[in-house]
Amino acid sequence: MSKKDILLEIEEKKKLYGYQLSDIDLIFDKIENSSVNHHLLYQLPTGGGKTVIFSEIVRRYLEKYDKKVVVLTHRIELCKQTSKMLKAFDVKNKIINSLVKDLPDQDDYSCFVAMVETLKNRLNDEKLLIHDVGLLIIDEAHFNSFRKLFHAFKNSFFLGVTATPLSSNIKLPMKENYQELLVGHSIDSLIDNGYLAKATTYSYDVGLTSLKVGINGDYTVKSSDELYTNMMMQEKLIHAYQYHSQGKKTLIFNNGIITSLHVLDSFKEAGYKNIRHLDNTNNNEERKEILKWFKDTPDAILTSVGILTTGFDEPTVETIILNRATKSLTLYFQMIGRGSRKLPNKDKFTIIDLGNNAARFGLWTDRIDWQHIFKFPEQYIHNLKGDAEIELNFTYKMPDELRQKFSKTEEITFDIEEAYRLAIRNQERPKVVIDKSIRHHAQMCVDNSETLNEAKQLAKELADDIESRVRHFTTCLANSTKNYRDWLIEDYKVRLLVEIGKLHREKIFASE
Repeated sequence: MSKKDILLEIEEKKKLYGYQLSDIDLIFDKIENSSVNHHLLYQLPTGGGKTVIFSEIVRRYLEKYDKKVVVLTHRIELCKQTSKMLKAFDVKNKIINSLVKDLPDQDDYSCFVAMVETLKNRLNDEKLLIHDVGLLIIDEAHFNSFRKLFHAFKNSFFLGVTATPLSSNIKLPMKENYQELLVGHSIDSLIDNGYLAKATTYSYDVGLTSLKVGINGDYTVKSSDELYTNMMMQEKLIHAYQYHSQGKKTLIFNNGIITSLHVLDSFKEAGYKNIRHLDNTNNNEERKEILKWFKDTPDAILTSVGILTTGFDEPTVETIILNRATKSLTLYFQMIGRGSRKLPNKDKFTIIDLGNNAARFGLWTDRIDWQHIFKFPEQYIHNLKGDAEIELNFTYKMPDELRQKFSKTEEITFDIEEAYRLAIRNQERPKVVIDKSIRHHAQMCVDNSETLNEAKQLAKELADDIESRVRHFTTCLANSTKNYRDWLIEDYKVRLLVEIGKLHREKIFASE
C-alpha cells in the first residue's frame, strides 16, 4: 500500500459516525464520573471502529486532563496501526518497542503505544517507568497477556476494548479484571444501518469427532491437519469454492501449515493459479509482497494460518472460508470479520463454513447476550454444543444448483433411519440399508445422464450426500468407529460406480 493510500485510509477512518460518537460520550461519561481506578470493558464488533473510538477518547482525555495515556497492544502490527490512527487524531505519541530501552524524552509525549511483552520486560528491569498515567487502554482486551501489567497502573482508569468479551483463558474470566461491561451496537444493527457488509453463510457438515482438544482449549493442529488434509475434505473445499466463490477474492483460514500447503496444491491441481500461501514463517518482506498481490488481484485466493486474524485489514475480500473448526468464539468472529468491511462497490460477502462453527456458535449476525457471557462465562462455554451433538443434528440438503442436475428424479432423499428400522424388523442384515442407498444414488445418476461417463461424473457430485447417509447409518449402528465410517464412505463410492455401470447397461438393453 502506498503512502498516499495509507493517508487516504486514515482520513476515511477519522470520520466519526453517529453510533461511534454516542458510544464515545458514554465512555467519557464513565471516565469523568467513576473512580480514578475504575475498570471498564467496551465491546464493539470487528469493523465497528474500536481504534477510531479510543483514539478520539485519547484526544479528548489529553485535552481535559493533565495526565498521560498508555495504549497496550499484543502485536507489533497493531502498535504501528494504533500509532498512525492516534496521529490522525492529532495525538502525538511514542511507540515503545524492543528498540526503546528507556524514556529520557518522556516529558515530550503525553501518549505511549506499547507492546505488552516489551513494556513488561522494561518494567521488570526497572529501566522504564511512565509517570502519572491517568488512562490505560487495552486493545484486544480478551487476551490474558495484559494481566501481567495491571499491577503497574493501580491508579489509572482502565478501558479494555474487544469484539468478544470472553477471556482467552476460561480459568481467568474478564469479570475478575473489569468491573462493568459497556456493549456497543450489534452486528445486525451495523449491517442494517449500512456500516458493515451483509453476510451469506453456507455451512457444510463435517465429522469432527476425530479432533483432539489441546491444553489451550481448542483443537490441536496435529488432529486438524489429519482431518483437513484427507482427500474427501480437500474435495469438499474445492467444491464449496466452485459453487459459492469462484472468481471472487477469497481468504481461507486453516489451523495448520500442513493443511494450508495441501490447500495450495489442491487448488493448483484443480486449475486455479491465482493462489498463494501465508503463515508466520514468512518474513516481513515476503508478507508485504503477498498481501500486495492479494490486494491487487481481483480473483486472488489466499490460504493462511493464524496470522491474518488480527491486525490485518483488506476491505476487498469477498469470501471467507473457514477451513477449520474452532472452540474459540473470539477466533470465529475475528476470522469472519476480515470480510465484513463495506465499500462503495461491496455491500455483501460470503462465508463458507467447513468446521461446524455456525452450528456451534450461531450465525455471525445472530444476537449475543454479551452481558450474560461477561458475568457467566463458564455457563456459556458449558452450554456450547459438542461435536457429537452437532453431528446428530446433521441434515443434508442438496444445493439448488446440484438439484437441477437431478431434475428427472422426483425423490432425491433416502431415509437411512427408516430403512434401518425396516431391516431390523424384517430380520435383515444392516448392510441391506447401504445396498438400497447405493442403488438409489445409482438410479439418480443414470436417469439424469445420457452416457456412462456423464453418470459417473454425477456420482462425484454426491460426495456430501454419501457422507451424510453413511454418517446416519453408522449412528444407527451405535458403536462404529471413525475408521470404519471412513472405509465405508470410500467403499460406497466404489460400489456406486459399479452399480451405475450395471444400471446403465440395463438402460441400454431396455432401449434396444
